[in-house]
Amino acid sequence: MRTETALRVDLPRVIEPRVRPRDRAAIGRRIALYVALIVMALPFAVPTIWMIASSFKPLSEIFASPPTIFTDSPTLAGYREAFDFQPFARQYFNSVYIAVLVTMITMFVSSLAGYAFARIKFPGQNLLFLVVLIGLLVPSEVTIVPLFQMFKNLGMINTHWPLILVTSLAAPCVLATFIMRQFFIALPGELEEAARLDGLGQVGIWWQIFLPLAKPALSAVAILTFLASWNLYLEPTVYITSPDLFTLPQALTRYTDAYGGEMWNTQLAAATMTVAPVLAVFLIAQKQFVEGLAHSGLKG
Repeated sequence: MRTETALRVDLPRVIEPRVRPRDRAAIGRRIALYVALIVMALPFAVPTIWMIASSFKPLSEIFASPPTIFTDSPTLAGYREAFDFQPFARQYFNSVYIAVLVTMITMFVSSLAGYAFARIKFPGQNLLFLVVLIGLLVPSEVTIVPLFQMFKNLGMINTHWPLILVTSLAAPCVLATFIMRQFFIALPGELEEAARLDGLGQVGIWWQIFLPLAKPALSAVAILTFLASWNLYLEPTVYITSPDLFTLPQALTRYTDAYGGEMWNTQLAAATMTVAPVLAVFLIAQKQFVEGLAHSGLKG
């Protein structure tokens, strides 16, 4: 008598991972955080989206009722009129090269000043740094008249020199110096001691050791300075009268028709082209920007 034995194969059971209550609470907090961030971002994102979308609308649809964000008949008429109405391309170039030049000068000056205040000991160091910080508390409207008289005596009115010099050495440079000083203070002193053993002086330590490590802080300084120069309005209005020398904030106020009415579609198109470089620079360097601001508050 043959006995057949059935072979049983025990398959491994898949153990479903259990979500712990602690993990559920963490997921809930993260979802709540994302929802809160989205809600807080809406007041900033919606006007920008409306501006970009309305720049492609015909003039009759911008204030249509009920309002709409997007249009069924997009047009580039506003963008063409922006260049036909005034020398917008030249004005765009003026803002770009002034902002780039101001940013480079500010990065150079603030990194030198920040290194000096952070690493070089001299009498009255803290008092002098306090005097520099007071420059942040002085409104630009207070100094605009004496600065105008000074540049007028130097023959620099209706030139770009006042915009370059004032912005490079005024409040944006003071803020940049503070950021660079805080970053340099946070670096360990062993780096400086090792550099001195290698025969480097103060300038060599700043250029070869500290400056390459300060890329996050320099990124923050570059974005803040570029934005301050790009949005400058009061100083160009005071110092510049020729349309060929206008910067973009000035140019945006000149889009009016023969009756003094606003050319809204043209203004929105010009504003969209004005905002684009700032958004691009920030999106590219946002990681370094946040890291630079975080490191600047570690010590000091």
